[in-house]
Amino acid sequence: MATDAPSSIGKSPSASRRVVSIDALRGFDMFWIMGGDAFFIALLGLVSRPWASKLAEQLEHVDWQGFHFYDLIFPLFLFVVGCAIPYSMEKYRSHPSQVFWRIARRTLLLVLMGLIYNRIQDFQWESLRWMGVLQRIGICYGVAALLYVNVHWRWLVVIFAAILLGYWGILIWVPVPGGAAGDLSPAGNLAGYLDRTLLPGKILEKYYGYGDNEGLLSTIPAIATALLGVFAGIWLKSGVNEWLKVLGLAAAGGICLGTGVAWGEVFPVVKNLWTSSFVLVSGGWSLLLLAVFYLIIDVIGWRSWAWIWVVIGANAITIYMVQHLIDFEELSRYFLSGIAGWSGQYQNLVILGGVLALKWALLIFLVRNKIFLRL
Repeated sequence: MATDAPSSIGKSPSASRRVVSIDALRGFDMFWIMGGDAFFIALLGLVSRPWASKLAEQLEHVDWQGFHFYDLIFPLFLFVVGCAIPYSMEKYRSHPSQVFWRIARRTLLLVLMGLIYNRIQDFQWESLRWMGVLQRIGICYGVAALLYVNVHWRWLVVIFAAILLGYWGILIWVPVPGGAAGDLSPAGNLAGYLDRTLLPGKILEKYYGYGDNEGLLSTIPAIATALLGVFAGIWLKSGVNEWLKVLGLAAAGGICLGTGVAWGEVFPVVKNLWTSSFVLVSGGWSLLLLAVFYLIIDVIGWRSWAWIWVVIGANAITIYMVQHLIDFEELSRYFLSGIAGWSGQYQNLVILGGVLALKWALLIFLVRNKIFLRL
């Protein structure tokens, strides 16, 4: 689970509660959410080369159909949540009834935190966004964890495939009232129609206007993303040789990526709809990244550099909430406005670097004082 304390960097994978690469990969993912994207966009903006502008494009979401690096960030987080489930839930598999309330509590707390993030405390029901990132994380974690402790992994594979095929069938063959079946445009898709029809509150324009990015129907395939992480966690916990684990992750990643790209020719890769092809493309990249992190950190043993990411991953949900409550950019300007003023064209880069430094300093303080958000 994303809110657990990090694994010990000094221990071997077999002795640790879970492999260090899972915590490090979560931190790497969270780095981009906590300001890494803005910093590198600003840095690349100072380079007058075509390749720099191409790289900068990868740090922004595609408008609708297609895939950029930044479209990987949220599914990668859900994937890592799934990876941690076999480590945190294994002891409960023989007594699944004992863990129900533990899973339910974590799920409900994440959903509640998401609603607080969306300002439910203002009681402005007509403008409240009911869905969101934390709500989707909570739901996907809850369903994936319950399935893991109650269902054999072979049946989990069947469920995973059924979700992807079922969602494809629904979006392609079920027409929107007054519309046509298979319409995957922003205005005409079924997921957006259900959000507009069933969700109370407001569908914000920033969330493509016709539906919610983390809407009702599209949360179902997002569960498949978490299940893909569960499969990876099961594989890493197995007794297979570590080098075979790396090869298995890389092979699975390549298969998912290739299948997703091919499927995308007839069922487009659309993050806002979390299409089945998007699940496979993002899942393929997630598996490949995990293979690289696991190889470098846990197999080869180059772990000292992983501390940079583990510090972030240890309190990923915490920093996600705190950066919404504290204006770190204003704090950065308070401390660095003089230096920024002397920096000429690098002024914005100095401020954004200060934002990252302040957030990382806070996370260092939390880790060193053994303060972790427990749900």
